[in-house]
Amino acid sequence: METNMYRLNNKVAIIFGAGRGIGRATAKLFAAEGAKVAVLSVTQANIDAVVADIEAAGGTAIGVRCDVSDGDQIKAAVDQVADTWGRIDILVNNAFDPSSVASSVLDLSVEQLQRNFEMGPIAYLRTMQACYPHLKASGEGRVINLASLAGVLGMVAYAPYNMAKEAVRALTRSAAREWGADKITVNNVLPIADTWGAADVPPPANALARHGSPQQDVAPVVLFLASKDAQFITGYSLTPDGGMIIDAAR
Repeated sequence: METNMYRLNNKVAIIFGAGRGIGRATAKLFAAEGAKVAVLSVTQANIDAVVADIEAAGGTAIGVRCDVSDGDQIKAAVDQVADTWGRIDILVNNAFDPSSVASSVLDLSVEQLQRNFEMGPIAYLRTMQACYPHLKASGEGRVINLASLAGVLGMVAYAPYNMAKEAVRALTRSAAREWGADKITVNNVLPIADTWGAADVPPPANALARHGSPQQDVAPVVLFLASKDAQFITGYSLTPDGGMIIDAAR
């Protein structure tokens, strides 16, 4: 196990969907572990708040506004980060559109499905392609894609989200195979977490009978996959879910 108290010293991390929830918690934890962090989101106020928090704690961050449904904005954002710090070692994909995730199979429209794919696997593909040369040059590149246990379990009334998140897992496995020779690991995280902070959210049907905390339960798993400790793990899906994966294993 790595003993350096700063596990991401001298690393540059680019985090899409870092304005809130898991992305925000991950950005702050990465910075605390020594990384220079690029905070990307579609909402400027959220970007500014996360960057301010990181800088107030003594970390290093820049904010870049980026709509991940726009391939040109993704490329420009990646170029800006690489130009600023000269490298990119870690890519975290966490962006999605929460307003379009719910639908039954019967009521699902092609347009809604397309939106979920644009914000999920298509966006992730674009960020991965844009970051690939930098990750390869790093010599120990890391890609962590946020998928969802909802897709594994086929959560009722979330058909477009389930489908898009399972496509993310397929993309991750494919890239892990192809990019292993370039010393790039590619993994998924499938969390169950209260990303909205709602006190009245009922506990999930998992072994620990609670939602995960983005700060305490999920971001540390993303950190592990980004660190040297996980250098021999690739193509895998880690599930900080309080044991809900048990249902999928029956």
